[in-house]
Amino acid sequence: MNRRHALVLTAGLALAGSASAQVLSRDGVIVYPQGSPVPRYLTPLERWYWQRHPISAGGPDVPTPVPTGPLHCVAEYEPMEGIIIGWEGGATLNQIQAAMAMRITTTGNSKVYVSCDTAAIQSSAQATLANAGCNMANVVFLNRTLDSIWLRDYGPRYCYEGDCRVIIDHKYNRPSRLNDNAFPAGFAAFKKHALYELGWQGRTLIHGGGNFHLDALGFGYATRLITNENNPPATTYSYPEAEIRNTWQAYQNLDVHIFDPFPTSVDATQHIDMWMQIVDTNKVVISDWPNNAGSTQDVICDNAATFMQSRGYTVYRVPAYSIGGTHYTFTNMVMCNNVVIVPSYTNATAGAQNATAAATIQSALPPGKTVYQVDCQNIIGLAGAVHCIVQHLPANKNGTRPGIYLRSPNGGETLTPAQLQEVSWISDDDVGTQSVDVLLSVDGGATYPASLAAAINDTGAYYWTIPALQTASARIRVVVRDAQGNTSTDESDANFTIGGPLPACYANCDGSTAAPALNVNDFACFQNRFAAGDPRANCDQSTTAPVLNVNDFVCFLNAFAAGCP
Repeated sequence: MNRRHALVLTAGLALAGSASAQVLSRDGVIVYPQGSPVPRYLTPLERWYWQRHPISAGGPDVPTPVPTGPLHCVAEYEPMEGIIIGWEGGATLNQIQAAMAMRITTTGNSKVYVSCDTAAIQSSAQATLANAGCNMANVVFLNRTLDSIWLRDYGPRYCYEGDCRVIIDHKYNRPSRLNDNAFPAGFAAFKKHALYELGWQGRTLIHGGGNFHLDALGFGYATRLITNENNPPATTYSYPEAEIRNTWQAYQNLDVHIFDPFPTSVDATQHIDMWMQIVDTNKVVISDWPNNAGSTQDVICDNAATFMQSRGYTVYRVPAYSIGGTHYTFTNMVMCNNVVIVPSYTNATAGAQNATAAATIQSALPPGKTVYQVDCQNIIGLAGAVHCIVQHLPANKNGTRPGIYLRSPNGGETLTPAQLQEVSWISDDDVGTQSVDVLLSVDGGATYPASLAAAINDTGAYYWTIPALQTASARIRVVVRDAQGNTSTDESDANFTIGGPLPACYANCDGSTAAPALNVNDFACFQNRFAAGDPRANCDQSTTAPVLNVNDFVCFLNAFAAGCP
């Protein structure tokens, strides 16, 4: 999109403040000029756009099949490689990002991935981060065009499938922010991570990622915004709340509880990360409303505290305020390994609680984690704070070694000789995988003598022509290596069959039942099979070419001499 070829919308749709820089292009797409803050909530222009372009199924967000491997959705207090940010919103907001990045890259010795629209913006970001005192060795840049700073809401959410990091994506609930919505797919390609789109009956789940929290025990939490935005008024389709919860269970292995949302007059986003944060296994921080006792938001938070206590959580309460239409919250925090970034404010009412809130959160943290506060006065009016502008990137479970998970064939299949069969896998590494080997075993994994492919590119798939074999004990092994020569392997979990089951007595080639079962006809039967290239003639189950050779005749003679049981 050429941002110079755009038309400012009529005055009736002009936006207040800096958001007025949003423009409508000649082809009807909203354009978000670099350096202009975009609020987390929908602007008037975006609401106008949504009325004419409702979010629906289709496009790049069509649901994928569910993951097939063991799944663990990663809690924010678990080990992280680092965080991801989008360098958007202008210098004032960028200074908040830089303050966070300084702590995370130095004290936390973790990475910060920075997405920049252009090389020139990257150069500016690099200077800002360096001037803020960041450890630039821990800063990784990538070039992707974005519309807004709110990476929590559209960015990649990670799970582990087996030992590999995978992205579980949704359709961003801001339909005009097309570049934001495309970011997870771009980041998946950048990191070579598998990506899933979650949904039901062909409809991708519409979602803003800040309306989601989880622990490491398989429980997730959201507000009923998720139900409302997937069942908008005056539509003919339905995505029931029960199916939304089933979707999360299927794609992320999470049992999700749904709370009531705040009124939009208190929080325009209705996201749960504005009033709750799980900080450790069975520990949660929830807002309290000292100046609004008995209000709707206060009752929602009190009820949530009671519910979380009933689940075995220790609940910590920190104050929150609604002042002049701005929701001041301390729960919108970022945890990255030993560093915990908590908002602070210069507003007289909220700022008076900076130290108290930080101390309460510090008391909830396990040993070794430390709270650091970052001034969020200049961003909170846009309906978000530090948690809203980052997404977490979990640590590689294998350290410096690559991870590998074999998807198929993984056991139980029956494969037919001469047919084309896909061997598929997913992989992971701290710096990127280099190549893959694919090996075959016909003895249940005791040995892998056959190399189907060696040092091929790690594309996640290899297409293999099934050889002339007959075995019920086949397995595949995939070996992945990185640029440093580190390797990892994964094998089929159970045996699969090639060519159907073997007969009870191999030497009884013609399957005769009249005595004597073994006779000259069996020699003729075996010779005919050998001449036809029948995989059943591969008596010794060799896997190296040519699989049918003189050794198979020797093998058959030995089987004939041994007789039938």
